[in-house]
Amino acid sequence: MSVFTNDWSQILSEELEKEYYKKLREFLKKEYAASRVFPDMYDIYAAFNRTAYEDTKVVIIGQDPYHGEGQAHGYSFSVPKGVDIPPSLKNIYKELQEDIGMASPPHGNLEAWADEGVLLLNNVLTVQAHKAHSHKEAGWEVLTDKVIEVLNQRERPLVFILWGRPAQKKAEAVNRDRHCVIQSPHPSPLSAYRGFFGSRPFSRANQFLESVNQKPVDWQSINKS
Repeated sequence: MSVFTNDWSQILSEELEKEYYKKLREFLKKEYAASRVFPDMYDIYAAFNRTAYEDTKVVIIGQDPYHGEGQAHGYSFSVPKGVDIPPSLKNIYKELQEDIGMASPPHGNLEAWADEGVLLLNNVLTVQAHKAHSHKEAGWEVLTDKVIEVLNQRERPLVFILWGRPAQKKAEAVNRDRHCVIQSPHPSPLSAYRGFFGSRPFSRANQFLESVNQKPVDWQSINKS
């Protein structure tokens, strides 16, 4: 049985049969049995199952999931409603307001963007509670590299939003003649003032989508959800 409920199932089927992925699954079984791991095992692939390959317009690449209690739910930078908005997301909201005049939502849930075709992809999809990067190099990076590779191969152009050097390195092979790549420093409080603020990624993404005859993303959708 596939972990995906849409076209990702066929696109990544061969990848899920590879030895590294089988080892990753065994690793995760042990981790979830022995430790507190985020997100819930049923939410690991939430971003993929909410944003099909064919529906993807924009890819936003994060690192690993939030490692605090109740934060991670399978989407980069997003937290469920009722959970405090993390500092990086607060800065994303500040830039949204500056860029497109959007009022900041009272919550940190970005699932409405996923419904708009924004793949909220993390480099690593699981983490131990309160231990950032604890599942680094367990195998996730190989799978998410493949995800970027197959998105890059798509004929219909995409926008890749790359915040910070790790995301930029992750997607350095993206074909910039076909796709739009928007990159800046990370929105974290440590780096947001070094060029994230004022980078206008949201309006730039929509300008590109409209230039290739695609419907722009309704970034305001998170205020309607």
